[in-house]
Amino acid sequence: MNQLRIGIDGYNLAMRHGTGVATYGMVLAQVLKHAGHRVEGVFGLDVGRDPALREVMFFDLLAREEPKNKTRAQVRREAARLFREAVPPIRRPRAYDVPLSDQVEKGAFSHRLPAFDRLVSSARLFEIAHAHFQYHGRFIRLRMDNPPPIMHWTYPVPVELEGSRNIYTMHDLVPLRLPYTTLDVKKSYFAVVRKCAERAAHICTVSEASRRDIISSLGVDPARVTNTYQASLMPPDVLHADAADDAAMVEGIFGLQQRGFFLFFGAIEPKKNVGRMIEAYLSTRTQTPLVIVGARAWQSEDELKLAGGGMGQRIVRLDYLPRALLLRLIRTARAVLFPSLYEGFGLPVLEAMQLGTPVLTSQTSALIEVAGDAAVMVDPYNVNSIAAGLEALDSDEQLRIRLQTSGLTQAALFSEARYRERLEQMYHRVLGQGV
Repeated sequence: MNQLRIGIDGYNLAMRHGTGVATYGMVLAQVLKHAGHRVEGVFGLDVGRDPALREVMFFDLLAREEPKNKTRAQVRREAARLFREAVPPIRRPRAYDVPLSDQVEKGAFSHRLPAFDRLVSSARLFEIAHAHFQYHGRFIRLRMDNPPPIMHWTYPVPVELEGSRNIYTMHDLVPLRLPYTTLDVKKSYFAVVRKCAERAAHICTVSEASRRDIISSLGVDPARVTNTYQASLMPPDVLHADAADDAAMVEGIFGLQQRGFFLFFGAIEPKKNVGRMIEAYLSTRTQTPLVIVGARAWQSEDELKLAGGGMGQRIVRLDYLPRALLLRLIRTARAVLFPSLYEGFGLPVLEAMQLGTPVLTSQTSALIEVAGDAAVMVDPYNVNSIAAGLEALDSDEQLRIRLQTSGLTQAALFSEARYRERLEQMYHRVLGQGV
């Protein structure tokens, strides 16, 4: 396969604690790098125009957390500056190269920043682009020296790179399918994804369920939408670790016995259906603890209202864990519970199956494709259905053994090699269309 040059945006990669889309971007870059392609990162950090300081500025800003308590004066100044930068009807910002040298020690970023062959950055690119789109309904056209032939935006953003074939990944259309589960301004969201669908050289998505939604809701020609699915790259030290060592680590840190707890991990938000999952869990009266790992998001208080209040040690809440430790927790769980209302893919299901852990998930959306027949499938809107599935996993050791085996087989369908092949076919098809 000939080497390709592919740009990947840092819209989500720049967030300190990451997102599901950041994981997608990280894996996308790693898979392409492993295949020998040249991968170039496009970020929106203000690195300045002095080449001697750009590398320092980039990693300084990458490590910083956005201040949580800004004064009213700070908010007003930032809003006024954003207005000045976004309101001109023609916006063609420039991205500047960030040197990649030994000047900055980069080991601290290895878990969240791919080993890009090239970095470029344009100050506040994404904030300005969204504000500009709100004012004018037009995408910003980004300029850079020697742009890559393919620019793969990992999320629908109102930016296009001049001189490239712009591909946008639409993971799902949840704000349109389940509008009551997200905080997106629906009119703005719809305008952006519809414009992406109009202007893109191609739309990439991650499941057949999402592909159907994109074609039907946005009126996109099916030939312009490719489902590449996703992959999950397990660190070799986790994948091949001794199970007894993982069990000892999890017991030492959390006091949890191997195969002695249920696990949910993901954002605590309405779409993830945590409230019904907790209600179902409590209704079973099982003594197997439920561990919930996830950051609080919109309406998390409602989702977690049954998690406290005299329930003893049955439910354990953890806000955040480093990925390596989370993977070990997954590997030692009795089962992973993921009864989400709707998913464009459902990465937690794949990760659990890769690690040989049984899964309970929903018989909806892309979760059917990812889980196949290798999980306990439930109706996510029915607490009794979730409870019955949970009880089966809790009491039936033979079921758990069967799901461990079938899960590993199902996970192989989403291997790195298959993912790379789907990506390369899409890129070459798009390049073959001409610029």
